[in-house]
Amino acid sequence: MWPQSASNNSKALEGLHGVHMVPHSPFAHHEIDQNGEFDSTCESSTLGASQLLLMQRVWQQRPAYLRPVHCCIQGDQNLLERFANVLTSLPFIALGIQAPRKNLNTKMYANSLIGVGLASSMYHSSRGRLRRYLRWADYTMIATATVCLSRALRDENPKMLMAASALLLPIQPLMVSAVHTGMMEVAFAKRALKDPNLRMTHNVHKLSSLLGGVFFIADDVFPQTPFLHAAWHLAAAVGVGTCNKLLE
Repeated sequence: MWPQSASNNSKALEGLHGVHMVPHSPFAHHEIDQNGEFDSTCESSTLGASQLLLMQRVWQQRPAYLRPVHCCIQGDQNLLERFANVLTSLPFIALGIQAPRKNLNTKMYANSLIGVGLASSMYHSSRGRLRRYLRWADYTMIATATVCLSRALRDENPKMLMAASALLLPIQPLMVSAVHTGMMEVAFAKRALKDPNLRMTHNVHKLSSLLGGVFFIADDVFPQTPFLHAAWHLAAAVGVGTCNKLLE
């Protein structure tokens, strides 16, 4: 329709009783009620939807280091593998119950081990969208246990390190786990050099840690291979059991 004909039609319609012509705006949409008043509800709802869409796009395009979990959640291919993964999560609960509870730090570590077992069991028992969040909870509990172990092994820890660990715990649990696991390994090696009774335990710990690392990487590289995750659980449980010897 040409502009001139549109203008003529508008003038013709304005002559009708009860008809009010409003100029069209591409930026806002207004409605007129029976009293002839404008209603800006549509405009505000459109603006709110646009803001929500913008926030979603910004969140989806956030940097990789702000994404909490980078992992494969395609495990538990069948009922048997799911059962094996849940079953091999239970030793962490037993280790937490049996861990020394001499002071507040050791009690927190023992309770965190129980949390690791519970979070892992819940993750491997889950399905659907909830599974991704429980995977995050699982890794976060593991990182929490490593932080608690660092506090239990050393009376004094760098305040900046503990503050950074607490800040990064929800968004980078694997990084926090790696840092505090390394600190534990150094402390374990020093104690084993001074105490001959810990050398055999330390050797078992080194072997279980090596196997656990191999199984962890293999589980990520070969996600279709069954029972690799369960094997990682068992190797990690042996390693945690040897760490408990340091707290006795």
